[in-house]
Amino acid sequence: MRRPIPATHTLLCFEAAARHESYTRAAQELALTQSAVSRQIAALEQLVGQTLFQRTRHGVALTERGAAYARLVRQRLQALERDTLELMSGPEDGRAITLAAVPTFATRWLVPRLPALARTHPGIVVHIETRTRPFLFADTGFDAALYAGTAAQVANWAGTRAELLLHEALVPVCAPALLPGGRSVAPQDVAGLPLLQQSTRPLAWQQWFDQAQVHAPLALAGPRYEVFSMTAAAAISGMGVALMPRLLVEDELARGLLVEACTTVAHGDRAYYLVWPDRQQDSAALQRFRAWLLAQARPMPPHRPQG
Repeated sequence: MRRPIPATHTLLCFEAAARHESYTRAAQELALTQSAVSRQIAALEQLVGQTLFQRTRHGVALTERGAAYARLVRQRLQALERDTLELMSGPEDGRAITLAAVPTFATRWLVPRLPALARTHPGIVVHIETRTRPFLFADTGFDAALYAGTAAQVANWAGTRAELLLHEALVPVCAPALLPGGRSVAPQDVAGLPLLQQSTRPLAWQQWFDQAQVHAPLALAGPRYEVFSMTAAAAISGMGVALMPRLLVEDELARGLLVEACTTVAHGDRAYYLVWPDRQQDSAALQRFRAWLLAQARPMPPHRPQG
């Protein structure tokens, strides 16, 4: 029995027509005639037994079922293109890993360490895409994910295994010019400075002040930013004090672009995890990458001189 899978050229016509909502523009993109695209769409509708497009005064528009199918087809075609490019460009003995990651952690912590991975495992290539929330691995092409969250959130991520990488320590940081003499101040003095808010963690400052036992009426006030990289940039520009995971601003602290506004550190219940699907057998590349990543996350033992 023939499997009910449309031909690739049929899906390419459908995806282009769905994206443009125009047979004519899809034909131009694919170097086909408009009638050829129309025939492919008609054949697809006959195969699936559904109307995917409806005629309008301006051309065609996706039906509700057509729009849902178009999203799925687009994902599959993109995955197929990615896999083909990987096969064409990768070394014969290599293996690419597609990683979902929270953006700032990937940019600030992982990417600067990837040259070390290339030296240790030259056959492994890491592709990184942004994800901030749990997802179903079965619906994506991801091999693993770098996730920031609580232990409970990780435990509730169905069909996965996880390894703790790093606990999160939140420190208030700002440009040196924002502090008297560029030196740290007491927690109650931080309450009088302009605060930069993280929209994904709206109560972070309130919790920090609560831990410091400081009354801060304006703990929830101030401009909000969606990702930590934006918050760090605003702090460097002197716009206020940011409450940042120290591991994400290590470079700025070392270069003096930022200083710790206060020595009080908040240790919350959030941490960074490596999460991967609970398959029967992991690939050798994923096993090597996981071992390397865990070694990078573990602190080096202090050097002790001989004698």
